[in-house]
Amino acid sequence: MINIDFGFGTIEAEFWRWMFVMTRIGAAMMAAPFFGANSVPVQVRVIVTGAVAVLVCGWLPIQAPPALLSANGLLMVMGEVLVGLTLGFVLQLSFAAPTIAAEIIGGGMGMAMASTVDPNSGVQSPALGQYFAVILTLIFLALGGHLHWLSLVIDSYTVFPPGQTWLGPEKFATIAGFATTMFATAVAIALPVTLVLLVVQVVTGVLSRSAPALNLFALGLPAGVLAGIAALIISFPLITDRMTDLSANALAETRSVLVK
Repeated sequence: MINIDFGFGTIEAEFWRWMFVMTRIGAAMMAAPFFGANSVPVQVRVIVTGAVAVLVCGWLPIQAPPALLSANGLLMVMGEVLVGLTLGFVLQLSFAAPTIAAEIIGGGMGMAMASTVDPNSGVQSPALGQYFAVILTLIFLALGGHLHWLSLVIDSYTVFPPGQTWLGPEKFATIAGFATTMFATAVAIALPVTLVLLVVQVVTGVLSRSAPALNLFALGLPAGVLAGIAALIISFPLITDRMTDLSANALAETRSVLVK
């Protein structure tokens, strides 16, 4: 057994216990959509993770492995990381729906070329996707979803205590099945605008056949952009309702991972 002991007794034991608790919480926040965004400084993530871990250490009787660098201790740490990444990934999977909807709408409007750097992932994404992501984040925070999600992360210590963190094939199959809900929600968000754009494209095609002298690109692109913007404005209450349901479903799916 390999034990770490610097001779500080109880203080040192509490320190390693605190670091062990931070493992699951830090992994969950790193995988979550906005907690782990690239725009959030690493120092802020560490401070928030440490603050939550202090509260968890005071609430729950969690014990760190006696030999942290032994084979058993490293397996326990890997189990903590697995549970944390799973809880964050489920939330990340739910928040991918607006980006997919933006891809569908942007392609119909002819705005697929308009892309920008996503501050969450650091990769190129549609400009419309950034708009949807901001709306979803504001709705999620306004509903207190971040507090409910942190509560679920803390409850995971009761459902999956350290040393018993193997989720099992059924849990992984359930998490993979969440992709169905993600795609269905993306289609539901994009459907009203897509139908309007389809009508505009059909009308533009009829005009181009009846009057071949008209420039299809000069007529179709501005019409698609204007129709898409008008459809987004009109369908905004419906999109807001869909994103509210998406926030609730994200928490429900995260909670379902904790059900044995």
